[in-house]
Amino acid sequence: MTATTAGIVPLAPEHCDALLRFFRDLPEGDRTLIKEEVTDPETVRGWTSREARGQRWLFPDGADVVGYVAVIPQPGWSDHVGEIRLVVAPGRRGSGLGRQLARHALAAAVGSGLTKLVVEVVADQAPALGLFTALGFTGEALLVDQIRDRTGRLHDLMVLAHHVGGTWSGMATVGVAEELGQPED
Repeated sequence: MTATTAGIVPLAPEHCDALLRFFRDLPEGDRTLIKEEVTDPETVRGWTSREARGQRWLFPDGADVVGYVAVIPQPGWSDHVGEIRLVVAPGRRGSGLGRQLARHALAAAVGSGLTKLVVEVVADQAPALGLFTALGFTGEALLVDQIRDRTGRLHDLMVLAHHVGGTWSGMATVGVAEELGQPED
């Protein structure tokens, strides 16, 4: 089954319980690599408050959530930069859902005026690296032994960046311009 952008919805308070189940059902290894405490109800509910930074969306499948993406703008002198955070249920990986969520986040970030987007990917996650490089992200840094999982094993972290700039040509290349209502040159 291939995901469509139409199935992506903004995170709202009524989604919090399903999103918590989604995060709790992830394999332990996946949760280790997420920055936020995603199994904490207060954290997840806080994302729907007026004070929450960023934009967050999910992809529901009935009463369940099968994908989540966020764009978190950076504070202060980096307020032109947004970080993308993407998680897809293991059973839906390889279906195109991650690509649809990432494209949606990219379009929303550009539409909100961000000019640089970054994503952090564990270096041994080839499918995630491939997904983001296909969307125009390029390697900006390799942080060796940056992450320690819950078993104590160290992992390298790749920081990928997408520099939006003042043109839409890069967006047209990856098919995002039409999502923003921009003409493709």
